[in-house]
Amino acid sequence: MKNLIIGLVGLFVFSACSDALTEKPKSQAEDNFYNTTAEVKAAVNAIYGPMREGDAFGLNYPAQLEGLPDYGYSRGSQAVVSTYQGLDNTNINRVSVVWDKLYRSIRNANIVISKVPLATEVSDEEKTLYIAEAKYLRAMMYFSLVRCFGGLPIRTEANIDISDVPRSSVEEVFNLILQDATDAEAGLPPTVQDLGRPTLWAAKTLLTEIYLYQQKWEQAAAKSEEVISSERFALVEVSTPDDFQKIFGPDVVNTPEEIFYLKFNRQQGFGLVSYAHRKTSEYNYYGPGGVYAQYTDSLKNPFIKNWDHADLRKEHILYNVDVGLGPTTCLFRKFRDPDATAGAANDYPWYRYADLLLFHAEAEARAKGAPTDAAIESLNKIHRRAYGYPSTVASVIDFKIQDFNLDSFLDKVIEERGYETMYEGKRWLDLVRLGIAKQRILEVKGITVADKVMLWPLPNSEILYNKAMESEQNPGY
Repeated sequence: MKNLIIGLVGLFVFSACSDALTEKPKSQAEDNFYNTTAEVKAAVNAIYGPMREGDAFGLNYPAQLEGLPDYGYSRGSQAVVSTYQGLDNTNINRVSVVWDKLYRSIRNANIVISKVPLATEVSDEEKTLYIAEAKYLRAMMYFSLVRCFGGLPIRTEANIDISDVPRSSVEEVFNLILQDATDAEAGLPPTVQDLGRPTLWAAKTLLTEIYLYQQKWEQAAAKSEEVISSERFALVEVSTPDDFQKIFGPDVVNTPEEIFYLKFNRQQGFGLVSYAHRKTSEYNYYGPGGVYAQYTDSLKNPFIKNWDHADLRKEHILYNVDVGLGPTTCLFRKFRDPDATAGAANDYPWYRYADLLLFHAEAEARAKGAPTDAAIESLNKIHRRAYGYPSTVASVIDFKIQDFNLDSFLDKVIEERGYETMYEGKRWLDLVRLGIAKQRILEVKGITVADKVMLWPLPNSEILYNKAMESEQNPGY
């Protein structure tokens, strides 16, 4: 059913189609190519191809990030990630491929932005929409890259034919991201036209997170409030741990919580699922088997140990299985697909309404210099749902504003976001943004994080072939 409903995903499922969408736009970037709406839409679809692949957002990007948070560890070929001393050649290659794939999608976005205005049989309204979509995706990819690699060569429609592009500062990259996201907000529609495409609410959520990174608290609070006030989104209510599968399950097509997701199906599935599990006689959360590249421990890891068992998320996400690492070892099952064949069908929740509410709780409190009723309510919605209470109704487990000052409230928001977004590739980025990554890893794991861990190494593919970056490399590599 999911394969029949998600039209966008269907454009990517067969390798021949994927090749056509990801390789041809460069050769099709001629003045006479973008003439019809169908041609423009095909070019926009080509942006999604490289970034969704298994060695980009479909696997390598989240898998690398999941070896770094305070709540878990990596093993096997990923084990070096969790030593916090830097990457070996295997993992350097993995993050390099993420770079290459995202820049391929950026190139495809640049072609759309450059050529769509020349389309002869496309309305101005459609042109605005497709350019806005391309800019949203370009902003999203640059946002992902700059947080992991630092300063970047900025490639846009203005220098699309130039190979040697110097490295820009983080501030300069953020300026582009902010402008693209703002343009996307102005041009994207308020309602989903095809599942898997961004709306103006996705743009507002992206802007909210950008403003958090820039410490523009008032702007972040205002933008997140616009999403909340729209009343277009709601948390999916739950009463049992398994009810969270109504959010993350492989057969879920869409929910009221979805702001922007990367769509997958079993013909081109979410590769992180295979990294999450080990098939045993007792557990089969991934059909083909799995390699359990990440794990945690219910007693040895304080973040997990201190997690209230009454919180339904804990049982939903973790399952105890001794994989040779001890009887209190746990694997992650937030993403699971027992019927998977070639790949899993779970979607990647880039932005959920839960993300937006926690962004709002932080931004509102920082903007006002203290917890506010609105900030507490956003946090309580997440907390209530976690315990099986209706998210919009006051409950006995609510946090009370009088119990917090600004610092203790922010600590609680950060903790709640850690539990809520566990295994979504978000926790490490949060800790780095907040400036507490090294502190948290030392407190929870007893490991001193090397400075080089804070950024991934720039790939040789860029340094060797971009003459303007020949002398560039991140510290420690």
